[in-house]
Amino acid sequence: MRWGRLAALLCMTQILAWFPPQAHAEEAKATSVDASPSQSSLSPVGSPGDQPQATTEPLPSSHQPDPVLQIVRAQLADSSVTKAYAEDLASLQTFYAARTEGPLWVTEMGLSARGQAIVFEVGKADDWGLDAKAFELPPTSSLLKSAEAQAAAEIKLDLSILKYARFARGGRLNPSAVSDLFDQDPPLRNPKTVISEISAADAPDKYLESLQPKHEQFLRLRQALLKARGKNEDGSVSGKPASERDIRRLVINMERWRWMPEDLGVVYVWNNAPEFMLYVVKNGNAIFADKTLVGTIGYATPVFTADMKTIVFNPDWIAPATVVTENLLPPLRGGDYSILRAHELLVSYQGKPVDPSSVNWARVNILSYTFTQKTGPNNVLGKVKFLFPNKHTVYMHDTVPFRKKHFQEPVRMIGHECVRMEKPLQFAEILLAEDKGWGARQVEVLWDKSVNNSVSIDRKIPVHMTYFTTVVNEAGKLSTFPDIYGLDRKLALALFGDASGFPQPPPEVKQPSTSRTAFGGIAGSLSGFLRD
Repeated sequence: MRWGRLAALLCMTQILAWFPPQAHAEEAKATSVDASPSQSSLSPVGSPGDQPQATTEPLPSSHQPDPVLQIVRAQLADSSVTKAYAEDLASLQTFYAARTEGPLWVTEMGLSARGQAIVFEVGKADDWGLDAKAFELPPTSSLLKSAEAQAAAEIKLDLSILKYARFARGGRLNPSAVSDLFDQDPPLRNPKTVISEISAADAPDKYLESLQPKHEQFLRLRQALLKARGKNEDGSVSGKPASERDIRRLVINMERWRWMPEDLGVVYVWNNAPEFMLYVVKNGNAIFADKTLVGTIGYATPVFTADMKTIVFNPDWIAPATVVTENLLPPLRGGDYSILRAHELLVSYQGKPVDPSSVNWARVNILSYTFTQKTGPNNVLGKVKFLFPNKHTVYMHDTVPFRKKHFQEPVRMIGHECVRMEKPLQFAEILLAEDKGWGARQVEVLWDKSVNNSVSIDRKIPVHMTYFTTVVNEAGKLSTFPDIYGLDRKLALALFGDASGFPQPPPEVKQPSTSRTAFGGIAGSLSGFLRD
């Protein structure tokens, strides 16, 4: 047995002798790494001379920070160098902190082709109802030999891009700062998204153009604006320019479209106060139109968007706070209760009936009491009301028969903020056909026989309460409407610093609130009670 082991060992020694020494070393190294992968993280074993030395060679050029990029970062962080809209500046700081390549728009020779395309597009801002002078652009023809000059041009173009994006989407002004009647939030795009998307866009100029509103009316107004300025789409001269007032009115109305929701809805209600009209629009086409009565100057119909939620047939009416304090309180404090009898108003407190003559109206809080008119032929709401909940407590409704004559007048302003319509039954039929597939007969039964019957609207049907004084039809014909609340004037002053050509509407003449005529004419929610 011992001789057998010795023979095997001699045989193995002879076999290994055939391999060169280097092969033995590589095999041993591979075996060591395979057997102990974590060994590389330990201190090497052996003399100091055997240990690997740290390299001091420079990184390859591809890993060196771009000098222009470094200066861009520094300038964006220096508040004394960069003055900009805070959110835009923060977005650029984040973007360039994460960027590993060079600048987006500049080279040593000047702006890149992509950068020049952006400058050209921003330069056409006037054609979109913006002001090209509002954007500080870098020159397109200058050489940018120094890294500092390239960084400055890069930042300047970035800030113009983000400003253009903000202005294109309605951020030039705060609507509510123009007038508290504008209860709208422009659909602004996050500047981080804008700079990220435009940096990756194949055609950054087309990306900027894509930020403009897509609403059909906006695009028609834009064509009308080009025509009014005597220009064609390609910039060539097409004719004699219109008056400055007409041009500004187009720009004003384009600005208001920027404040509208991007998606108006597959089916929506468009209620345009200066036009005294409402429309139901489906897939871009008007399927219903009706005349309206809107609020007076003192009780102007506000501008906002809300979803239609409920239709109430033959509703009771509860006097709103303005009517209670302005029209009911003065006579009640004087001990005159005939106003309640004349208008069939019932008084209650916390849901319990109250004899109004038992209340000292000079001492109580009248708003803690409820004044209700039951459904009937004299009900101020008529046969139906349409509810789209909003903070203004504005809704749409029918009106009493003797008020129908006002629909034949060219200027139809009467009462408080709510909107009355000439053909509410047909309007209800359209909405319930779209929402529930109901036929006209089903709606007519509710109209004729139900009392305080609420029907919920399940489908999303936005109601857009708007203030457009200029619209353009399919044939390109432009129609203008009176600036009934003076909002064109306010927007002209905000946009142009000059309201010339946009006069202030005459002040509303009000009768004393205690008179029966004034009670009917001013308090729109009660105006249906009085014969005039």
